[in-house]
Amino acid sequence: MRFGFTEEQQEFRADVRQALRSAEVRAAVADATAADGVEPDVRPLYRLLGKHGLLAVHWPAEFGGAGRPLTDAAIVAEELVRAGVPDTLHVNTIQIVGQFLLMAGSAEQKRRHLPALARGERFASVLYTEPDAGSDLGALRAVAEQDGDGYRITGTKVFSLKTRFVDYGLCAARTTPDVGKYQGISLFLVDLGAPGVTVTVIGGVSDEQFHRVDLDAVPVSGEDLIGQRDQGWPLLNEALAIERTGLDYYLKAERWLDAALEALVDREPDSPHDAYLEQIGRWDGVLAADHALAWEVLTGLAADRVDQVAAAVAKYHSSELAQSIAAWAADIPGPEQRANSTRAAVTLDSAYREAPGLTLSAGTSEVMLQIIAAAFDSIGQERR
Repeated sequence: MRFGFTEEQQEFRADVRQALRSAEVRAAVADATAADGVEPDVRPLYRLLGKHGLLAVHWPAEFGGAGRPLTDAAIVAEELVRAGVPDTLHVNTIQIVGQFLLMAGSAEQKRRHLPALARGERFASVLYTEPDAGSDLGALRAVAEQDGDGYRITGTKVFSLKTRFVDYGLCAARTTPDVGKYQGISLFLVDLGAPGVTVTVIGGVSDEQFHRVDLDAVPVSGEDLIGQRDQGWPLLNEALAIERTGLDYYLKAERWLDAALEALVDREPDSPHDAYLEQIGRWDGVLAADHALAWEVLTGLAADRVDQVAAAVAKYHSSELAQSIAAWAADIPGPEQRANSTRAAVTLDSAYREAPGLTLSAGTSEVMLQIIAAAFDSIGQERR
């Protein structure tokens, strides 16, 4: 377990912060901030960040990166959020889909897709969940039928984010039916501009909108099959472990706790503060532990270790923590702050509406506990 950053990492963090403080970046961040319930198009901001080389610093230079360690990419992710950059496109495009291509894609797939992702010219989303296949992806029904050298994918995917702004979807589909729940699944990178793709908005209370993606015999080249045919289940588990570092949830929790403190400072002088301040101190201590959990997973990934149990622990703890902070802090802004739509009040209102989904996305808390319990049960059996 690591509890600190090296001098080199601290210097790199300072350089990233300096780049994000430029007038050009700050203006682009302001333009990408949601207002009046309208979800903004943040792609211009990401193209600017791509020009600064900040989107995929850990990728090899030949794929648009700077060849830095994965841990430096995590430092960038932290500073992007702290600078006010909306992070969903970065999480989906770089941290999940791009990282998955880097680990499991062919040399040609990496060459064809990664540089444009690193430059902020192309974006990706995750198409796993279906109306009847959420936490248990073994229940997915989307099918990919062979069509010459390629495939045609038919099915429905739900609850993806930013999908109307992206170019590709990392899609799970069945290539061989009737061979078992976890067999016959393959992964594809689907062009969401292809014929047969329909993207619609799913109504919800969060500022970020979920989407439904209907795939009607969508043509996919055989060159966009990721890994081997019918071997998608092990890749899915690896991809989900990459997704479950907990860092993105930690950063939400940190931002929401900062907003709670800001709202508390702005409250009327005669309002009670002591109990809130005590709890903020407690939350801050838990946040420090959560940060350590996330970085333990990240350090493992940087050493090419995919620890599904550690990832489940980090995801469970961070999502539950962020959700708890959002619920606790919802009542801190006073009537005057709400009436004037202060920054803290707006942030905490948004957090309250977003938080319920955190313990569902990337695997429910119940599934995370199941993974953890199964690991402990296995250890117990080995010791008997």
